[in-house]
Amino acid sequence: MTVNLTLLTVMGALYACGIYLILERSLTRVLLGLMLLANATNLLILATGGYAGLAPFFSKDTDPASYNDPLPQALILTSIVISFAVTAFMLGIIYRTWLLARQDDIQDDIEDRRVAETPSFDAEDDAVIPVETSEFPLPMLASDGSAAAESAATVEAGGRTLLAEHAALEEKPGSANFTTDTDTDTEGGTK
Repeated sequence: MTVNLTLLTVMGALYACGIYLILERSLTRVLLGLMLLANATNLLILATGGYAGLAPFFSKDTDPASYNDPLPQALILTSIVISFAVTAFMLGIIYRTWLLARQDDIQDDIEDRRVAETPSFDAEDDAVIPVETSEFPLPMLASDGSAAAESAATVEAGGRTLLAEHAALEEKPGSANFTTDTDTDTEGGTK
């Protein structure tokens, strides 16, 4: 397959101009850049489609190698529809911005500057995670992750004081340890 040098040159120029226009602060220039990128992409798909051939209608007398590939044509049609939708959306944004601010340029915001100056380290997200992060205590682990002693540990659950082993059983479906009385002793039974 030979490549058409004219299509490649036009495609490269459209990509270069489109990327340059997208990097501008004006919404109109961003829209023009998006349109140029869409057209350059259509030319790219057209160039990868190969030579022009016969229409892809089946005939017993036609050699299968002489048919044209319909996939690039379908992709270009889909790309045209998508670029039309993006263009309509961007025109709506440009119109609304013009109505509200009477300007086409995107201005720096105080919040944008504050976010740009914040460090990338977040104390909450980047902190060391403890071994046990659940709010429900596990009777077999202590808070530091080591094995707990076999003492009668009590847990406050739903306004009741329960043994830790009974509290762990209550979390299972169909538990028989559920009582409606809110007053319990440390042994797990009702008073």
